[in-house]
Amino acid sequence: MKIGVIGCAGRMGQMLVRAVAEAEGCVVAGGTERSGGTAVGRDVGVVAGLDALGVPVTDDPAALFAAADAVLEFTGPAATVTHAAIAARTRTAHVVGTTGLAAADMAALRRSAQETAIVWAPNMSLGVNMLLGLVEQVARALDPDWDIEIVEMHHRMKVDAPSGTALALGHAAAAGRGVDLDAVSTRVRDGHTGARHPGEIGFATLRGGDVVGEHTVMFAAGGERIELTHKATSRDIFARGAVRAARWAKDREPGLYSMADVLGLAK
Repeated sequence: MKIGVIGCAGRMGQMLVRAVAEAEGCVVAGGTERSGGTAVGRDVGVVAGLDALGVPVTDDPAALFAAADAVLEFTGPAATVTHAAIAARTRTAHVVGTTGLAAADMAALRRSAQETAIVWAPNMSLGVNMLLGLVEQVARALDPDWDIEIVEMHHRMKVDAPSGTALALGHAAAAGRGVDLDAVSTRVRDGHTGARHPGEIGFATLRGGDVVGEHTVMFAAGGERIELTHKATSRDIFARGAVRAARWAKDREPGLYSMADVLGLAK
């Protein structure tokens, strides 16, 4: 299976290239970087810290999609939307781990997914996707007197907050309660805020060091508290999940899919 990587010279991009190269039955179809980037023209494998693969880094995403069975992308919202449109034209499976997507971005992904299989997930690890299911189940089982708070921590270089995974956990909790997250979420508390509003789902964001990703969902009531936590110690888990998603998406009918679909956890 031929798998390409958008943003192949970045930290996550290099990890994706290595994961594809190490996966049985998969080959690196190529990689792209922005025009003018220092990696353009160099061997994709060498850029990722591997032996040469005989494939140069280019600045032509359209050619990469045309040459690949699937393309992996962990970049930014604007680039992802542009590349999803290319995937739709070439009917190439597109695996997206980009976070920070706005409602308009998601709408654009859905339009592109009418023409090809797109797997989007804010987190592609098996553990996190199991956690999502547990959070929804617990939220459904507990009455509204239980307060829900979500705490996440990532490395100092992460640019979006709360993390995409934290928001996904919030949506899972809201789904369990049968409410709209946007109507009940509290992102920031500062100064004299007054008492906590009943039924709200709170978020706390921490940034520092080289933390790969830690997420805890707290269910707090009088006299007791339940905490569900996932800690990632290596980005390898995300890369392996992305390759698994690419294998699953190849030759799949058009549609916007999640890791729950890939892992057989969807309802």
